[in-house]
Amino acid sequence: MSAPAITPVFVRLKLSLLRNGLRQSGGRKAAYITSAVFALLFAALQLIGLIVLRGHAHAESVVVLAVAVLGLGWAVMPLFFPSGDETLDPTRLVMLPLRPRPLVRALLTASLVGIGPLFTLCLLVGSVVAVARGGAAFAVGAVAVVLALLVCVALARAVAAANVRLLTSRKGRDLAVLSGLVIAIGAQIVNFGAQRLGASGLGELDPAAEVLQWVPPASAIGAVHAVSEGSYGPAVAQLALSAGALVALLALWSRHLTRLMTSPDGSTLPSAESAAKERSSTGLARLLPAGRTGTVMDRSLRYVWRDPKTKAAWVTSLAIGLIVPVFNAWQGTGSVYFACFAAGMLGIQMYNQFGQDTSAFWMVAMTISSARDAYVELRARAYALLLITLPYATLVTVLTTAMLGDWRRLPEALGLSFALLGAMLATGAWTSARFPYSIPQEGYKNVAPGQTGLAWISIFGGMMAAALLCAPVIALTIWLNVSADGDDWTWLLLPAGTAYGAVLTAAGLKLAAPRTARRLPEILAAVSKG
Repeated sequence: MSAPAITPVFVRLKLSLLRNGLRQSGGRKAAYITSAVFALLFAALQLIGLIVLRGHAHAESVVVLAVAVLGLGWAVMPLFFPSGDETLDPTRLVMLPLRPRPLVRALLTASLVGIGPLFTLCLLVGSVVAVARGGAAFAVGAVAVVLALLVCVALARAVAAANVRLLTSRKGRDLAVLSGLVIAIGAQIVNFGAQRLGASGLGELDPAAEVLQWVPPASAIGAVHAVSEGSYGPAVAQLALSAGALVALLALWSRHLTRLMTSPDGSTLPSAESAAKERSSTGLARLLPAGRTGTVMDRSLRYVWRDPKTKAAWVTSLAIGLIVPVFNAWQGTGSVYFACFAAGMLGIQMYNQFGQDTSAFWMVAMTISSARDAYVELRARAYALLLITLPYATLVTVLTTAMLGDWRRLPEALGLSFALLGAMLATGAWTSARFPYSIPQEGYKNVAPGQTGLAWISIFGGMMAAALLCAPVIALTIWLNVSADGDDWTWLLLPAGTAYGAVLTAAGLKLAAPRTARRLPEILAAVSKG
């Protein structure tokens, strides 16, 4: 007697999970329906746009790149949004008597249910319509759509299965916090690409498309265009590449499923060797000052390296602080003053210093009994930030200056950057004591419910105050640049801006220390709320 087919069961399971998830709350249902409507509307507009593109000289380049980016999205989304689909975790099925091949087939079919696959299908159909000419091309296009869709889904499943032990752990779920970095970098790349295309036309895409048309799943769409051009040999090779990629991904997925369902979970248990190395390693701590200052600096730097949300904030600031000035300089439309963006992005990390500690701040609060203790605590946190920010801001400024070839303005750009950094350290120390707020450790929110107003006042109010504090250096820079013989003295802006930033930092720490010591109970209550 043959075993019953499990594919229909898994499809019904997927639908049940979706339906029951929407029943949990009205807010979740509204969010899902809203996102579905917007996604389908965008898919429809995209489909229309691709159909309108039909007959354009560079239509193939556009659709090939679009499908390649789509495949990349399917590959990385499970890493950043592992909780978006409960069926991505096959370890929930380990107690069931299921063989890998039927399980892969069932999970692959169930994965085709959802907004993502429907969106992908619309884009693939539009891509085929945009490049297909003739009955043979449309026939190949039907096969290409199925192949590309299955490659995308199998790619996501294989990536998820290969990393499921990590993704279902707490550290793995915290990887989703880095999605903000991906979005920020992606937005800058898209902006840069759009500006280049606006200036040079779609022909700029042709070199990249010539390479990507041989990379699955874009190779399936490349086969449709090849048939339209009468190149049947390359079309067969491109379809074979997509089919081979699908077979390889399914085999990889099956192998990972077998390992997951037959081996114990030891991914979150460090080996004895790594644990001993962690205990014996002192690393940077040996180079830091002795006493409380070194201890606080070491703790702050460990937060940057180990705490997922602190790390995400730092990595995002480092990336955007480099991308904005460098991309603008690359396009030839930037200015050396854009390098101040790096100092500004990293200076934000001084805001809400105690909120980064969350409920663990009570351990810090126990060591603060006077304004002097608070001053040393804040100063050490500022030192830890400067340890990263000063060389980074210098590097970005020099790189931007080199790309623009405007070396004469390097001293004034560095002086402005250091003055801005000092102003943000000063206002950040004061707002940390005056407007602390909690940062939830779980989920995607960076502000606890009910504290959004505090966060806005702390960050944006502090940034406006920092801009006002930098007004003297900005005014001096403008005066020297418009003055007849001011170019001979612009080099003074580097020592002047550095000294001014140092004075602002010291003054800000001095003003914030007494307030911090007096408001310890209020700060502790605020940062422990989440």
